[in-house]
Amino acid sequence: MSDTRRRVKVYTLNEDRQWDDRGTGHVSSTYVERLEGLCLLVRAESDGSLLLESKISPNTAYQKQQDTLIVWSEAENYELALSFQEKAGCDEIWEKICQEQGKDPTLEITQDPHEESEEERGDELPETSHLVELPPCELARLEEIADLVTSVLSSPIRREKLALALMSEGYIKKLLQLFRTCEDLEDLEGLHHLYEIVRGVLFLNKAALFEVMFSDDCIMDVVGCLEYDPALVQPKRHREFLTKTAKFKEVVPITDSELRQKIHQTYRVQYIQDIILPTPSVFEENFLSTLTSFIFFNKVEIVSMLQENEKLLTEVFAQLTDEATEDNKRRELVNFFKEFCAFSQTLQPQNRDAFFKTLANLGILPALEIVMAMDDLQVRAAATDILSYLVEFSPSMVREFVMQEPQQADDDVLLINVVIKQMICDSDPELGGAVQLMGLLRTLIDPENMLAPTNKTEKTEFLSFFYKYCMHVLTAPLLANTADDSDSRDMQEGSTKINRVCPDNFQTAQLLALILELLTFCVEHHTYHMKNYIMNTDLLRRVLVLMNSKHTFLALCALRFMRRIIGLKDEYYNRYIIKGNLFEPVINALLDNGTRYNLLNSAIIELFEFIKVEDIKSLIAHIVDNFYKALESIEYVQTFKGLKGRYEQEKDRQTQRFRRYRREARPVEDDDEMWLNEDEDDEDEAAEEKGRSDEDYPESYEKFMEAKKVKASEDKENLPKWTSTGSFKLTFSHSAGAANGASGANSKAATSASATSPNGSSAKAAALPATPVVKTGLVGLVDYPDDEDEEEEDEEEEEQSPRKRPRLGS
Repeated sequence: MSDTRRRVKVYTLNEDRQWDDRGTGHVSSTYVERLEGLCLLVRAESDGSLLLESKISPNTAYQKQQDTLIVWSEAENYELALSFQEKAGCDEIWEKICQEQGKDPTLEITQDPHEESEEERGDELPETSHLVELPPCELARLEEIADLVTSVLSSPIRREKLALALMSEGYIKKLLQLFRTCEDLEDLEGLHHLYEIVRGVLFLNKAALFEVMFSDDCIMDVVGCLEYDPALVQPKRHREFLTKTAKFKEVVPITDSELRQKIHQTYRVQYIQDIILPTPSVFEENFLSTLTSFIFFNKVEIVSMLQENEKLLTEVFAQLTDEATEDNKRRELVNFFKEFCAFSQTLQPQNRDAFFKTLANLGILPALEIVMAMDDLQVRAAATDILSYLVEFSPSMVREFVMQEPQQADDDVLLINVVIKQMICDSDPELGGAVQLMGLLRTLIDPENMLAPTNKTEKTEFLSFFYKYCMHVLTAPLLANTADDSDSRDMQEGSTKINRVCPDNFQTAQLLALILELLTFCVEHHTYHMKNYIMNTDLLRRVLVLMNSKHTFLALCALRFMRRIIGLKDEYYNRYIIKGNLFEPVINALLDNGTRYNLLNSAIIELFEFIKVEDIKSLIAHIVDNFYKALESIEYVQTFKGLKGRYEQEKDRQTQRFRRYRREARPVEDDDEMWLNEDEDDEDEAAEEKGRSDEDYPESYEKFMEAKKVKASEDKENLPKWTSTGSFKLTFSHSAGAANGASGANSKAATSASATSPNGSSAKAAALPATPVVKTGLVGLVDYPDDEDEEEEDEEEEEQSPRKRPRLGS
């Protein structure tokens, strides 16, 4: 029973010809033995009670309307309707009904008007037999005709019969002749009856009747009848508008008379549907479905005829791009193309593709580039609409054109830059045009529609092009409005400074908000290109100046931009934020907001909550080290205490890790001492050997001593040097490896020197096995008077290093 496809509302027609809602439930087609046939059962979704039990009779006329409505009549003046929630459910039940009656499910009515049984014919109105018997078309019978037309609208069978009668007797033209007579006689009552009659005939929803009513001979009289609505004190003047106010403009003479007639007819019928006829109710809406189809197919014919007329389109494009064309003429040409593209939306996808390709081949994009740079607001607006259709159809086509534009040309004439400038210079206080253009830009730079397999390099090439030639144009207003404040600390210095940086102009604030929205989109989707742009221009710092704007929506846009950057959890961004101290304007905004519980307050707290939950260590350390004193008083949320807790946990973890490292280093110290003692014994033996060797090999000894002196001088050059800043500077020569690879005697001699250093720092050298030689040589060969103080400082640095590591370990 939870299947929404079978969910329906049950309606019945009351005595006042109004539909009553009998309840909502789920419909099924079930065989009922008591009724000896297949029945439609509807059980209420609230309590399961039976709302409807209707046997599908072979002779009952069922009609499907509006794809989700099935209407039928079970007895005189007892009409039923099922309104389905989904089209699929309606189609299923319709197939069951047609299967039971042996009818074709593709039809929208199961019974032909001529196939009714004699019993049902007896139940019809007295005026009906084979066809509805229409009263004579006379002034005195207008009320009777109006009552008849109104009464049949609720019954599909009666509507069919009335439509056949109206067609067979040429009744429509007779009625319109009566209309002229009534107007001449100023018979207001008769005119009111004619309004009801013509409106009812339109609701019969028959294309054959529309062909008669909307012909050149009849359509203005039909419009005239619809002027005399009984509900109006004074009749409308629709005919005056259509004939005098609305003027048909031919930008290029149209020689095809059929095309001209079709354009006139479509405009007038569209006017009838949109302006004259009242908004239909839920059941009357389907009565005008054929009228909508009539307009639809007319538009398809118009587009097809124009598309096939290459001579006409070529001439239109030539005039559009000709510099000698007058402004008024160009405005009409652009409006023609706008209407042309609007009509093309009625085409099937395949035909629409052919239509836009035809426009592209004729040069629509170069023409738009010229037109959009004009000063005429109407022309620019129409050109924007045309570009919207093209971008919606094929963003790749527009991107390809943009990248093929001459690179030697000025950046200002590029189509995308023209679009950006139109967005920036929109004079509308509500920036309606700017919003539309921003949507176009967003579609063009969206990587999601750059995944066409035919051109795999499109994304890389276009984004590189956009950031090189266009991004600086987009960000120009943002950078210009934040240029007065290069240091975030200046943002606290008084309202005059702030107002100069963040103008009070509401329109400017709206524009900056639009630009920020587009830049935020770029942060999310253009990871590499946008990151480089932000780093190179220090863009985030400039954006955060807007946190001081008196327009809260603009401050929120700036905050959202930063939130998207942090949401990427990219350490390059994190280091950039820490180095620039870019949390300061955000925290200042939070503190300036005070105790007000508003959207800005919640958004800022959510930013810090995200950092806490995601445990972004570098940012947590930066915030706690620099801002916790200002934030610790905020206790209505646990966010900042949580940040402090995360910070302390990481600090403890680093301390424990450092201690563990020192404990593991102690056995190495013992090994080193044993190794050094062994070296001393070896040196003693080497000395005795040396004494014996000197007598036996005097020449070899002299050569050995010379080599030793050379090595000693090289080691002296490579010793750490004390710089002017009070620190050691280590220098290494390319021969370091050769020196380390010298004879064992030399190595032992060096080790002996370090082992016997007067300050006894050999243990410290062993504690850091990565640099034992440098540290030992430093202490053993260079003895400064303040060595003890420096050793104490070194010990303090070693103890503090675990606490600093979270900030720097990015």
